[in-house]
Amino acid sequence: MADDQEKTEEPTSKKIEDARKEGNVPKSQDTSSFVTLLIALGALFALFPFMQSRIRSLYMYYQSFMGVDLGKNDIFLISLTTFKELALIILPIATIVAISGVLAAVLQFGFLFSTKSIIPDIKKIDPIKGLKNLFSLKKAIEGIKTIVKVAVVMGAAYYFLYTFLQETPSLIYFSLFDQLLWWLQKAMILVAIMLILFLLLALFDLFFVRYNYFKDLRMSKQEIKDEYKQMEGDPQVKARIKRVQFEMVKKRMMQEIPGADVVITNPTHYAVAIRYNQEKEHAPKVVAKGIDHLAIRIKEIAREHNVQIVENPPLARELYKKCEINEMIPETLYKAVAEVLAFVYQSSKKAKKS
Repeated sequence: MADDQEKTEEPTSKKIEDARKEGNVPKSQDTSSFVTLLIALGALFALFPFMQSRIRSLYMYYQSFMGVDLGKNDIFLISLTTFKELALIILPIATIVAISGVLAAVLQFGFLFSTKSIIPDIKKIDPIKGLKNLFSLKKAIEGIKTIVKVAVVMGAAYYFLYTFLQETPSLIYFSLFDQLLWWLQKAMILVAIMLILFLLLALFDLFFVRYNYFKDLRMSKQEIKDEYKQMEGDPQVKARIKRVQFEMVKKRMMQEIPGADVVITNPTHYAVAIRYNQEKEHAPKVVAKGIDHLAIRIKEIAREHNVQIVENPPLARELYKKCEINEMIPETLYKAVAEVLAFVYQSSKKAKKS
């Protein structure tokens, strides 16, 4: 059985696409958190002057009520104004944080909307599998990451507490501005240290999540064979294969046109490129053919490489219908093609003499 075989093969593009449709994508929570934190801090610095002005405005608004007996209407008005000002301060940051969370997800695995990942599935309720997952390497790594995060926060708290106890006594000799500057400096050091550590955690988590994701999607050789057989019967896959094959043939065909002796045209709807190598081939060969837009392109390439174009509608149609690409022309068309080639060779000789 496929499930009993060792899964050593990398997942196919179809396997990855099927997993994506089910909402199964490599999502690193630490990476999303780091991107969100980084954007939020940037927004905080950018919006700081605006936030400062709103807070100052709110403070002056409160000052205007100092020494005034407040009635119910005044209290309601103050509450409403406070709510409005706080909303103006908080909403921009909250909106940016929400958008950054979506952006972080999009950067990791692109746009995705799937309801399958949130619909409960009874098949997923497996006590034995759940017990195995509890003691898996993934859970162990998650535990280590949690310990590291706690250690970072505790270390930062210890740093601040230690610095505070060491330097606080001397702060009384500083001006208010210098004291604020001291706090700002310590806060910036803390933010820088935490950003660096969380960046390292995010990079590790991103690598670990992607490694586990592709490992979980690995397939056995039998699964790959079964998938290929299934795809062979898919009309869309067949159409795609035919389209790819046509594009490959078309590309090779266009590369052969510069070496052709002549392009015989309808003159607008058909174009057939003929090459005759007397030393290697016993008869002229069709190296390219096309109708409508493809015929126009064949003629364009012929002109670019000085391949002579001859108008012969009946012959062009016959060659197109009876000959495939890289096939010799049938004996029934020998005489007609020979006449065209003779005309081309004579024209070339005259052009060289002149």
